[in-house]
This record gives sequence, C-alpha cells and structure tokens, in this order.
Amino acid sequence: MTHQEISHHRLVAQKLLEARPNSPQEIVHHLGAMQAQDYAMAKWAVGSRCDATEAAIEEAVNSAKIIRTHILRPTWHFVAADDIYWMLDLSAPQVKRFTASAAKKYGLDAKKLDKLNAAIEKLLAGNNYLTRDEIMMELNIKKTSSEDFLSAAIMMNAELDGLVCNGKMKGKQITYALLEERVAKPKTELAKEEALAKLAKRYFESHGPATLLDFSWWSGFSPTTCKPAINAIELQLNSVEIENQTYWFGNEYSNEVNLRESIHFLAAFDEILISYKSREASILLEHQSKAFTNNGIFKPIILENSKVIGTWKKTIKKDHVKIETQFFTETRASEKEILLEGIKAFENYLETKIVIE
Repeated sequence: MTHQEISHHRLVAQKLLEARPNSPQEIVHHLGAMQAQDYAMAKWAVGSRCDATEAAIEEAVNSAKIIRTHILRPTWHFVAADDIYWMLDLSAPQVKRFTASAAKKYGLDAKKLDKLNAAIEKLLAGNNYLTRDEIMMELNIKKTSSEDFLSAAIMMNAELDGLVCNGKMKGKQITYALLEERVAKPKTELAKEEALAKLAKRYFESHGPATLLDFSWWSGFSPTTCKPAINAIELQLNSVEIENQTYWFGNEYSNEVNLRESIHFLAAFDEILISYKSREASILLEHQSKAFTNNGIFKPIILENSKVIGTWKKTIKKDHVKIETQFFTETRASEKEILLEGIKAFENYLETKIVIE
C-alpha cells in the first residue's frame, strides 16, 4: 500500500466517497467524535459526508441526536447521543486535568467547582437553555477578557462531569442544557479497558489506515495506554507495514475499491487532516503551513483525488455566499472549472446560491 492508496482509503473509511445515504447522526456515530469548535464548519464536516442540509444537521443537534460537548482532547466535539456517556466516562478523567489546572489559576479547587456545578444544575433544570454569558451573569461572574477563560473552565468542567452539554440554539447563540435532560443515562457502564478498545475499533474502522500514534493523537491517550487497546482488537482489524510503521484499518477494506476521480471542498478542522498525527499521506510537507498553523488552526481545504491542493473561505452575503479559493500551485482555467464542480455539494447543503471569486 502506498501513501496515495492510504489517503484514498481514508476517504472511503470516512464516508467521503459513500454511495449509500446516511443521516447526520449516523455519520457522527461512524466517526466516533468529530472536532467541532468551529460550529458552522463542524456542521459542514457532517454535511459533506451525507445529503443533509445545514438546517437538517442543526435540527439533529437541537433534538439531541448529536451532542456537542468537550470530550477526548480538551476541545469541542460532535458525538452521537448513543456514545456520549461511555465516551465521557472514558475520556473525562484525563481531560479534567487541563480544566482543573486552568480553574486553579482563578482559585477554584474541586470543592468550589462542585458548588458551581450545583448552581448551574439549578439554573438549567427543566430544559432551561441558557448561553454561557447568561449562566455567568447568574453566577455573578463578570464578563472580562480574563474572566472569559474562567467561564470556559467552569463550563468545560461541568461538561466533563456529565452535567451539561449543548442545548437548543438560541438564534445564532449556542446554549447549555442538562445532559440527562437531553439523553437518558444508560443503566450499565463499560470498564475502562473495554471502552478504550471500543474507541480504538471505532477509530480504525472510520479513519484507517492509521497508526498507533495517530490513534493516540486523536484520542488524547498516551501511546503506552493505546497499545493494549489495539492488541485487544487486532484480530478484528486488518494491518499493513509501510516503512516500518503498522497501519491498522477495518475489515471492510477492499483492494477492489475504485480509485476514482473526486473533488471535495472540506471544512476547517475536518477529520481528514486533524485526526492524524502524521498528515503526509494527504498533504505535502511544503504545503502544510498553508493549510494549518503550528498552534492548531486548520483552514477549509480543497481535495483533488484525496490530496489537499488548496484552501477556500466563505463570506456570507445578503442573497448568496461568496467563495474564494487559493490553490497551492498554478491551475489552468480548464482544470479550475472541473475543480469548482466540487462546490455544488456545499451549495445544496446551504440551500443558497454560491458565487465563486
């Protein structure tokens, strides 16, 4: 297997070449967790893998079929409702180390955070959806530049404790709700080893071919912790050795997969790049600084035949959406026309006219 084949099969595994229809929640469930700090782009990351419109995906979030919360690495993710509790039980203890450290800078220890949780629970009880600013106002925490980090630490702690998650959108504002009012808590829990093995299997089936270090990066667990999880499921996966690296992938992998032509305009922070420690299979080293920064900001990308060839950005206008493209190398006008055919999926998703400049 070559790097070209790896990048193509990742498209297949991530359902970017999927022919069968999938609902938004099925896409999120398949991928396990999808990075979602940029809410608008996170919705498109789902939409680019199914035929759902932006409105349909937002409805899946509003109706709690998809949950947006902090999980895995300390950032926002989309998670399917069926997965939220076992995944939170698994990952929260390690992610809370970051929030505890941040809260401690403001004089908040575990006891004070628990007290704040109790106050937040009272505020949100009865499906009362509030924005972060509204919650902080009720807690008498003033909104200043420094307190904004404090409010983020407080709410992230409440998320990781399984108390809150996203509520219904309030116009364009994101709200919080009580998790147990949105998704019923299961009667049984998974042991940590079982949950980590389940997470590993989900990752390699939906993101493979990928390495141990890729899974470690995506999950936030150390390679030492991840290795036994892979050992536990290795008979349920395929693997291949490339340049002394073992790449794991699902049993549905087939050498017969057609390496067909494809164009994709993908979201900022899309899983096709951000979910791997090493990204050389999808983007040349000399182009990486044009697609993402050292401090973890990922731009929307253009893929041609599973390779990143440029970036794009959108601007919302009164009666249309303007799209601007920037290709890494000079592109002939005839090729550009073919490439820009790939933006039609985004036009259908937005249900709005798109103008390319």
